[in-house]
Amino acid sequence: MEHIKMIWDFRSPAALKTAQHYEVHLKEFMEMDKIPFLKTGHEVITPNEHAIAYLVVEKEYLIPLRNKLKPHRGAYYKEE
Repeated sequence: MEHIKMIWDFRSPAALKTAQHYEVHLKEFMEMDKIPFLKTGHEVITPNEHAIAYLVVEKEYLIPLRNKLKPHRGAYYKEE
């Protein structure tokens, strides 16, 4: 099964806190709508400038979730 990493970018001095907060909402949304997901997370790209929140789902959920959640970008995901 192919997995997709949906990514939201945040750029500001508060980017990390915003990404962490957005991750909470992603989990809540997925649990409320009972949509299975592999993982969520957040990462610092550039300290105090750029952070991301992400959601990894099976490819079959990509289109409906993309239309509802409007990620900034996405990529194929391979589990580490």
